[in-house]
Amino acid sequence: MRLIKYTLHNEPTPHAGLLEDDWVHLLATGDHALSEILGAEDVAETIRALRRESGPGLPAADVQLLAPIDRQEVWGAGVTYERSKVARQEESEQGATFYDMVYRAERPELFFKATPGRVAGPGRPIRVRKDTKWTVPEPELALVLSPGLELVGFTIGNDVSARDIEGENPLYLPQAKVYDACCGLGPAIALTASVPNLLGSEIGVSIERDGRTAWAGATPLSRMVRTFQELIGWLGRDNHFPDGVILLTGTGVVPPDDFSLRAGDVVSISVEGIGTLVNPVIQGDPD
Repeated sequence: MRLIKYTLHNEPTPHAGLLEDDWVHLLATGDHALSEILGAEDVAETIRALRRESGPGLPAADVQLLAPIDRQEVWGAGVTYERSKVARQEESEQGATFYDMVYRAERPELFFKATPGRVAGPGRPIRVRKDTKWTVPEPELALVLSPGLELVGFTIGNDVSARDIEGENPLYLPQAKVYDACCGLGPAIALTASVPNLLGSEIGVSIERDGRTAWAGATPLSRMVRTFQELIGWLGRDNHFPDGVILLTGTGVVPPDDFSLRAGDVVSISVEGIGTLVNPVIQGDPD
């Protein structure tokens, strides 16, 4: 089962729907419809019941996909792959020891990433800060958690990061990570039961520039050194999320140090069973 949030073209009202092949079936309507479904006691059964009551589906091409988020916060986990640890050490001489320590420590690195208003959905632009010269996409598997911190599904995230700002001083991490259009999410939420072998898949990224592939890479999700439940457990310590929360799980795909996103680039991130998240890149003021 893949859940989506969408609007019909030229209509502002958001809907929650079920994506089956190339068809969309309406499940519920309203600003918080998706969160209400994800917060149900039995999400899969709730979807099945709503699906039985829905009418004929629409072609997927007739809807405008939105980021699959209502009121949830977005958090991130860092240094969960060895490649990410090495990259963070390379970008910051001062912080290199700390990144190595957190990679091996019991307590993971967790940080606040975005409010819903800072999230770009499928086809919407992600943004390079005005005051950076080195920004990269960070393709990540995202955990979709209920208010009770139950893992109900997965989506794709892009933790856009200004590496030069963070590298100057690790205390600048919030400025490198959190700003308008700093995060991409989508295209759909795959329920956990529908992707039982997800860790056997790869996450891949491709960056198109001037009609050509400027850089591409992939890594097995199995190379993550933290378990999902481990990250969820730490996130839930002394934190409550009444609307649920989305947790990015870190990246193992890092472009070379001489690569930076530019306005006009198009970033595509894919995970089998979830889909492909595509976002154009802008620099300057968001829409």
